[in-house]
Amino acid sequence: MNKRKYILAIDQGTSSTKSLIFDASGQVVAKGVQALKTSYFDNGFVEQDPEEIYQNVLSSLKKCLDDFTCNDYSIEDIAVAGISNQRETFVLWDKSGRPLHPAVVWQCKRSIQVCEDLKQRGLSSVVQQKTGLIIDPYFSATKLIWLFQNNEKIKTAIQSGDAYFGTIDCWLLYKFTNGNSYLTDHTNASRTMLFNIHSLEWDEEIVKEFGLTGIRLPQIKTSSAHFGYSTFNGLFAKEIAIAAMIGDSHAAAFGEGCFDAGTAKATLGTGCSILMNIGDKPLHSQNGMITTINWSTEEKISFALEGVIVSCGATIEWLKNELQLFSESKETEIMARAVEDNGGVYLVPAFSGLGSPHWQMERKASISGMSFGTSKNHIVRAALESISFQIKDVISAMESDTFISLKELMTNGGLSSNEFVMQLLTDLLNKPVYNSNMSDVSALGAAYMAGIQSGIFKDINYLRTIDNHKKEFTPASDNIALNKSYKGWLKAIANNI
Repeated sequence: MNKRKYILAIDQGTSSTKSLIFDASGQVVAKGVQALKTSYFDNGFVEQDPEEIYQNVLSSLKKCLDDFTCNDYSIEDIAVAGISNQRETFVLWDKSGRPLHPAVVWQCKRSIQVCEDLKQRGLSSVVQQKTGLIIDPYFSATKLIWLFQNNEKIKTAIQSGDAYFGTIDCWLLYKFTNGNSYLTDHTNASRTMLFNIHSLEWDEEIVKEFGLTGIRLPQIKTSSAHFGYSTFNGLFAKEIAIAAMIGDSHAAAFGEGCFDAGTAKATLGTGCSILMNIGDKPLHSQNGMITTINWSTEEKISFALEGVIVSCGATIEWLKNELQLFSESKETEIMARAVEDNGGVYLVPAFSGLGSPHWQMERKASISGMSFGTSKNHIVRAALESISFQIKDVISAMESDTFISLKELMTNGGLSSNEFVMQLLTDLLNKPVYNSNMSDVSALGAAYMAGIQSGIFKDINYLRTIDNHKKEFTPASDNIALNKSYKGWLKAIANNI
């Protein structure tokens, strides 16, 4: 057991960075949050400043350490650090660590035509078989191809071997270690569309097929591993070990305890990632799911099917900011319950296309079924229902793919605090749904990973004994009206306007 018993977890997300410190029982003792700017452009481009991401992390970390020391803890007792990060977003930089271009964010749609071209070349099957992914703008490689085709500076850098590619975990590690560590983990690698989930290596044939020969790619490790040492730009007097790197949704699955096949989690954030543990072998979906690495330790690699919902919390933010139907998101629960049902109103939240299992990325959002009797409460209810309906779509597809009945669904993220959404979800699935009281479960998963690597936690079985006091929602007995409403949703999806 490591005598220094505190674990730093950095959770670098799309809209903010959260830094948390956990004790040896998995409880939060300090926290710091720093908002992060994202640039959205009319042409569907979405970017962030790589240096700003790095500085944002340091600001978040400083706030966390200040909180830690204000409560009479000693920074010297922090033994190890773990990183969870927004997935698919990537950076290109040179050997000195200077970015060659703004970070291209996972939401960016610039590569729609690239994807169509790849499909026309007949690459869909080989890409899915090797990488577990479908050809879609969501994943890093297609946007990397776009940069190669449209930016002469980047094309030259790639061809000359001077372009370092990395997802956000890799970029931060490179900066934290002054270029000494150029590494990523299985989960982040599996989101790039350049990684072979069978060989667990970068796929040279795919890199060549995509025209990216010359691109520098990081060495790949398990999620729980030794990644290097850092003082985090002098915030620590002595270097501490970075012992975990893992994509945020995968970290959430691990933090939620999705250790066994048949367990699943849904992170209800800006988008929604649903991961179902399928065991130690990859299975390929026939229903629009993707196959990904769930998490990995030096002893075990866990695979998952994933359903990606593009717009979850973003839908509610749009109703608040653009339609101004309410001033605080927490008001939506009362508004939804203020009407008996959705009044025939359905909101299909394809603001950035529809993800799993539909994969209609060029589709636009729509609200249908309105009349003069429609109130803003009906629209808000329809928006909240769209979240649960989409999750139901994904779980049904997963069960069909795996012939495994969902045992239980763990939920986390901002919208999981909305009890209307949670009860609707458990009624739709007819299975228990759990909501963690841990709002920062991605950070918890990164802490668990780092804790296992450093010896603070003995093993995964020990993690099962940690009580996180999850709230359980159980299905209602009468779901006739709900089933009718869900059929209406399926019709709205089918009517692609």
